[in-house]
Amino acid sequence: MKLKVRTLVNLPAGKHFDGHGLYLEVMPSGSRFWRMKFRHNGKESRLSFGPYPEVGLAEARDLGAAARSRLRAGIDPAAERKAERRQQQADGLTFAILRDEWLALQESALSLATVTKARWLFSLASDLDPLPVSAITAQMVLAVLKKIEAKGHHETVRRVKQRISQVFRFSVATGRAEIDPTASLRGALAPVKTTNRAAIIDPKGVGDLLRALDTYGGAPTTNAALKLAPMVFARPGNLRAMEWSEIDFIAAEWRIPAGKMKMRDAHVVPLSTQALAILRDLQSITGHGRYCFPSLHAADRPMSENTINVALRRLGFDKETMTGHGFRALASSLLHELGWSPDVIDRQLAHAERNKVRAAYHRAQYLAERKKMMQAWADYLDQLRAATDIARSKRQARRPK
Repeated sequence: MKLKVRTLVNLPAGKHFDGHGLYLEVMPSGSRFWRMKFRHNGKESRLSFGPYPEVGLAEARDLGAAARSRLRAGIDPAAERKAERRQQQADGLTFAILRDEWLALQESALSLATVTKARWLFSLASDLDPLPVSAITAQMVLAVLKKIEAKGHHETVRRVKQRISQVFRFSVATGRAEIDPTASLRGALAPVKTTNRAAIIDPKGVGDLLRALDTYGGAPTTNAALKLAPMVFARPGNLRAMEWSEIDFIAAEWRIPAGKMKMRDAHVVPLSTQALAILRDLQSITGHGRYCFPSLHAADRPMSENTINVALRRLGFDKETMTGHGFRALASSLLHELGWSPDVIDRQLAHAERNKVRAAYHRAQYLAERKKMMQAWADYLDQLRAATDIARSKRQARRPK
């Protein structure tokens, strides 16, 4: 028998059918819910139409009739509703939400500097932030990238595209997107002309550079950083953020914690006697604080990232000749020429080793040889600075047989 409005409130717990699969389920707690039982392709399924009395009897019958109409058209109304809910959820998942999820995951794998740079790159694509990931097309991404490209920042365009792609690949992997639209943009942007970091790599030029560094008349901290940079050839961001707690004068080591490294892998820089002498002199100036090279404007912050490059410009070296990052290329080039093992050099440059087991082995295996290399390197720099016979200096600095 069909249900009657006047009896709905007094129905006992259980399922009370109205016909055509529609029923009111009364829970032991007294709550009442409209449901419909049906079969599609031989499989039984159910739909929920909401609670009573929010949904009345007449409305429940209308909803049931609409569901049966979909069934006659060959459509599963339960599967259709699930798809609609998934779409609604997808519409609420904006690029900004998934970008922040991806960044949160990267914070445990990448250095703070790398994550900060990624946030800056994403800020250049802020037009995508409010858009549902499921609605973003390749053309939308291209429009964002073209704005950056129009300013001539071709390398930045490449990096922004790479970060956007990483968010979409993350979204696909977690079931929140179907495709990565950036994959369709190959050839749509101007090619990036790669240029090497400016660096002086011939021995005579290095000697001239070192003598010029000795003449720098600026702040003592900048002077010390300029002298130390070619000896340790660390990444500029690591050098300027060097802390006194990281220096072990007894072991003659600078121990950079994993959180500061590009690939979140702790790194040891053996310190030559010349490097230790520079740091001991500097300790009398900044040793009372946290940073070896504090900012000139705030002691609780490290030296500005532009300080070394500005000092090089003051000494007459333009950006096409020498940069702070160029000290790494300088050391790498000459150390290879001097015959030191490429594995030892790469380990000292803190280049990433993809195989974690091999990386741990190399850290232990090469440290003793890296200590020898770093002292020989500092001695070689002294000889180049003194403009002694370059050929003889090179022979003395070669890797011991």
